[in-house]
Amino acid sequence: MNRIGVIGGSGLYQMAGLENVREEKVETPFGKPSSEYILGTLGSQELVFLPRHGKNHHLLPSELPFRANIYGFKKLGVEWIISLSAVGSMKAAYAPRDFVLVDQFFDRTKNRPSTFYGNGVVVHIAFAHPICPTLYGILARAGESVDVRIHKGGTYVCMEGPAFSTLAESNIYRSFGVDVIGMTNLPEAKLAREAEICYATVALVTDYDCWHPDHDHVTVDQVIDNLKANSAHAQELVKRAVALIPEKRECGCKDALKHALLTPVDAIPAARREEIGLLIRRYFDNQ
Repeated sequence: MNRIGVIGGSGLYQMAGLENVREEKVETPFGKPSSEYILGTLGSQELVFLPRHGKNHHLLPSELPFRANIYGFKKLGVEWIISLSAVGSMKAAYAPRDFVLVDQFFDRTKNRPSTFYGNGVVVHIAFAHPICPTLYGILARAGESVDVRIHKGGTYVCMEGPAFSTLAESNIYRSFGVDVIGMTNLPEAKLAREAEICYATVALVTDYDCWHPDHDHVTVDQVIDNLKANSAHAQELVKRAVALIPEKRECGCKDALKHALLTPVDAIPAARREEIGLLIRRYFDNQ
């Protein structure tokens, strides 16, 4: 069976319909993941679920152990990650409780570790197209039979948080032409690509950010209420998408490091080779 990862954002802390459920604690060189991973079967596929902010939502976006989370998925044999994430809408056409299948990102973060490498290892991944095209297509197909309005394509601006935007920031982001705003998905996408894992974002619109004259005061209660309303749709989308995921990957995500690792393997410090061996071991014999 495939092992497919699902990251649940604000308001999504579990996956309904899982069978043979068990929890697994994973140790990583990058610290502890946000929570134990929840493993189970969904139809004929094996699912690995992680609540992004922890079971009790105790981690701020800037505090998330992004590297540990993605490394943990890799260690568990996950090859695909579907990320479910709360976002604000930057366009009137994307209403609260709509879904957006993001295909681009714009980075406005300041304090996020977003690479496994450095400290003796130089890697430059290609990231012009940050979303796996195969997984994106699967989600688009699955969404056709889910009772929710889904927008195909969109740019996600990733801000630092934890405060929501000022009105000036919100209007400037809108002038950039972005579609949604959130605080978490860009580091995940970068790290998943570095780990050669297919990654795609399903953005769950909760509000209009503060640019909208009738929605200029975003509250957590509003966000959570809209997320709860769409929780069933999000889980139904995942269920339908998971059933469409092929056994064998053909996209470029699986070979993302092939031409990205610049440092000769024998020049990498031994301690670093031990830390990142899980990610680059397949290339040890190729240099």
